[in-house]
Amino acid sequence: MQDVILSVQDLEVEFTLRGKTLHAIRGISLDICEGESLAIVGESGSGKSVFCKTFMGLLDSNGRVTRGSIRYGEKDLAAFKTEKEWLSVRGKEIAMVMQDPMTSLNPLKTVGAQICEALTLHQGMKGEAAKQKATEILEDVGITEAARRFGQYPHEFSGGMRQRVVIAIAIACNPRILICDEPTTALDVTIQAQILKLLKDLKAKYKLTTLYITHDLGVVANVADRIAVMYAGDIVEIGTCEEVFYTPKHPYTWALLSSLPQLGVRGENLYSIPGTPPNLFADVKGDAFAPRNPYALKIDFVERPPYFEVSPTHKARTWLLDPRAPKVEPPENIRNLRSVQEGNV
Repeated sequence: MQDVILSVQDLEVEFTLRGKTLHAIRGISLDICEGESLAIVGESGSGKSVFCKTFMGLLDSNGRVTRGSIRYGEKDLAAFKTEKEWLSVRGKEIAMVMQDPMTSLNPLKTVGAQICEALTLHQGMKGEAAKQKATEILEDVGITEAARRFGQYPHEFSGGMRQRVVIAIAIACNPRILICDEPTTALDVTIQAQILKLLKDLKAKYKLTTLYITHDLGVVANVADRIAVMYAGDIVEIGTCEEVFYTPKHPYTWALLSSLPQLGVRGENLYSIPGTPPNLFADVKGDAFAPRNPYALKIDFVERPPYFEVSPTHKARTWLLDPRAPKVEPPENIRNLRSVQEGNV
């Protein structure tokens, strides 16, 4: 067993909007192991980014942790109240690659200056030493002619190159945990593959623990050790990459996998999940996915399912795994996913 680097227990997060309370995270417990790559997958609005922002104190001003703990070493991050406390962790220990590199970079400062800022703040480097280290990091993230590029501005870089710069700034902080929030959004398929390979290489070189936030299971297929599937502010299934892809147990995971383009049939519409996610301003009764689940049981609308263990590394929150439940097979395309994947290699 790997050592646990971050332990989340019974975490709840709420937001106040127009006098109403939105329950964004509903009792999540999760251990993240040192050196692993964990992908957190789910539809937009499932709570992926909010969940990870609690690790860095980046919740909006109307958001708050109302219950639970986030243990990082001897610290409980959920109990942090001041910016000074967060600065002891944010960037220095846990860094994030934001979703949109253009809005993450300062258009008025050169790329090199922005990397040097991180080196000065978190590693105490200044002057020529910071410049030399920043140039090395630019080379590490795959930017050619790094010494010349050091003095250029963000608008002089392509989308893929800007994403590399944002990754370079995060690496410059020398963190132990790197959170990648939709790191390939708005990039073409070729550049997506390059960025994911880069992150995989940097993980090995800098001995990082990496968290990927994405709505696309296909994106993380080759970089994740484990996958946590989120729906309506809760983790409904978690397991190794192999388990979640080839022996998924939750109907929501089946639906996400069915949405992969490679499972489509030529001449037919691509699969889309019917209905909409639940209203998190209201109390969610039973299984949150039940209204959209064609395999839902009566109890799904009444009582929230517990986790059922499939293996020591695989569990899912669905009543279909209860020994008393009728036996339900996954859709045929899910059962054939392994052969489809092997055929595409």
